[in-house]
Amino acid sequence: MLARIAQELYWLGRNLARAEFTARVVDGVFQVELQGQPDAEPGVVLGWNELLAMLGSGEEGERVQRLEALQRLTLDAKTRNSMVSSVERAREGARTVRDVISADMWEAINTTALTLRGDDPSSWLAPAGPYLACKYIKERTALIGGLGDRTMLRDEAKSFLDAGSFIETADMVLRMLHVAFPPSADAIEGGGHALALLQAVGGFQAYRRAVPAPPNARPVARFLLFERAYPDSVAACVDSLHDALESADTSPRNSEPVLRLSRLAADLDFQRRTLADSAEIGATCEAVRDELVRVDADLADRYFAGAARHRGTTVV
Repeated sequence: MLARIAQELYWLGRNLARAEFTARVVDGVFQVELQGQPDAEPGVVLGWNELLAMLGSGEEGERVQRLEALQRLTLDAKTRNSMVSSVERAREGARTVRDVISADMWEAINTTALTLRGDDPSSWLAPAGPYLACKYIKERTALIGGLGDRTMLRDEAKSFLDAGSFIETADMVLRMLHVAFPPSADAIEGGGHALALLQAVGGFQAYRRAVPAPPNARPVARFLLFERAYPDSVAACVDSLHDALESADTSPRNSEPVLRLSRLAADLDFQRRTLADSAEIGATCEAVRDELVRVDADLADRYFAGAARHRGTTVV
């Protein structure tokens, strides 16, 4: 496969995952507000300004009102990391690789982007517009993912597409945890914003089945970091990313990103067993994110012919 095509597929997967995660996390914070949970709790913070910081869509120390934050996160095409910008980048990438992905998948991506543009842009600007757009994106990305699984060959093209999705999901979960658990936090108790963490990844029911503890901050953080049975946990994404690259590489034993992911998976398993309940979650997230940055660089060097970072989002 040409390095250029592999790179486009990788970033197609990343941009679709970014759009879906943005939709989920916005909906998660909104649901917490509807349920009347407190605005802040000891040790865990996840609100509109924290979401802007997580996605790199706000200035350092900037505080904005909910409606402005919502617009930046969802439907503001001028904001590089907004939901609609991610969908537009995904459409442009999909257009480039139309002969590799299935026709059904291309049509679904194209229809999604065109619908968000809309013949009448004001249709998304009503008070409920951003929330309706989030619901639409969650449904459409699920459809696109299902079409990819059912209509694409399970070859190296699918492997690179999946790899982009897995690394982006892991990165977004780590960003969310890093923002929600600032390093200065001491007591991490309470459940309001911790519940938003689960709702942001659609993991509330999975958590209830897998963990006997109530959805308080620390057990939720451990679940999202280490629970391999949950597909959107960091550990599960690292495992799936490793498998995708191993499948795509003709010589995985000599592949630096595959080897690095093997070491990272082993380290996560070790931390799951040994990390004290009182340990600082933010430090663990920072270390894993740094390692994913190195994986991203290794991917570019080995599979994309050392190409410069894509015009879209990057792991930061």
